Amino acid sequence: MVTFRSALAVSGAALGLVALAAVPSATAAPSAPAPYASSAAADAAAALRPAFLSAGQMPPSSTPWTADPVAKGLPETGVFCAPGVLPEHGTRHRVFRTELDTGGVQVTTVAATEAKAAALVDALRQGFLGCGERIERENPGVEAGSLYHGKVEVEEGAYVYSLDTRHLEIGSTDIFLFSVGRDGRTVTYVQWGQLGDLEDAPLTDFRTTTRTAVNKLLP
Repeated sequence: MVTFRSALAVSGAALGLVALAAVPSATAAPSAPAPYASSAAADAAAALRPAFLSAGQMPPSSTPWTADPVAKGLPETGVFCAPGVLPEHGTRHRVFRTELDTGGVQVTTVAATEAKAAALVDALRQGFLGCGERIERENPGVEAGSLYHGKVEVEEGAYVYSLDTRHLEIGSTDIFLFSVGRDGRTVTYVQWGQLGDLEDAPLTDFRTTTRTAVNKLLP
């Protein structure tokens, strides 16, 4: 039996696919305030940071979700389908995993202005929509298709996409869901993936997860 991890380990070498369920745990927790910083100032700064999804707010899975600590910067795997779009500075992320073949990640960044945040959303959306075509062009042994699944009415809006891939040599199929949403200057990207096809994906629940993620961005 080809597992989600082994299938993505093979296809990832050719495609740059993200092995969601096998993403390593965060190696570094956010640094503690300097000894001379007041605890009140540290608490105030933490309160202004965008909140992240909890494990229980991911789409339902056959085994429980666990969530790594929120970490600074981009995840080691980057932003799938839109590499190089989100900056390292001002960005944090959280990796989610289950005991079986399902995993996810949330990445949140705070832009300098609302206009720059809106531009980041547009760039991510372009990357999502063109992802399947790019994968097929670069990898003749793979069939891939990207679909747009509409807007979620929350704050400045959120947008949901899917990527369905089939590795012809291995015979495996993988389904990914992506979303990007914005509240003011803050942009969040949510990713979910597992073995299977679009009909296996919890699209309605993922839309709920996306709405929750955007609602949590600003205190």
